[in-house]
Amino acid sequence: MQEISAKEVQQRLEAGEQLNLIDVREVHEVEAGHIPNILHIPLALLGFRQNELDKNKQYIMVCRSGGRSAQAAQYLQSHGFNVMNMAGGMLAWEGKIE
Repeated sequence: MQEISAKEVQQRLEAGEQLNLIDVREVHEVEAGHIPNILHIPLALLGFRQNELDKNKQYIMVCRSGGRSAQAAQYLQSHGFNVMNMAGGMLAWEGKIE
């Protein structure tokens, strides 16, 4: 599984790059603060909602510390998706939040 640092995600977003970020945390966690324009799919619902995703796009998975997003990335990768895990999760995020 590929990983990307929170700093690299932040730099790419600040440079205007369009990234496909998916936050797999629970609703209350996302409401407390999330990366702008992120898609929220709780980990427990990922299997039901994977049909909303495009296998031709790359996705970066995000959670609180990197554990749940790693699980999500492994799951999606096993189903033919191009995914990366944001190492350290939101605990490592220093960029803008909503």
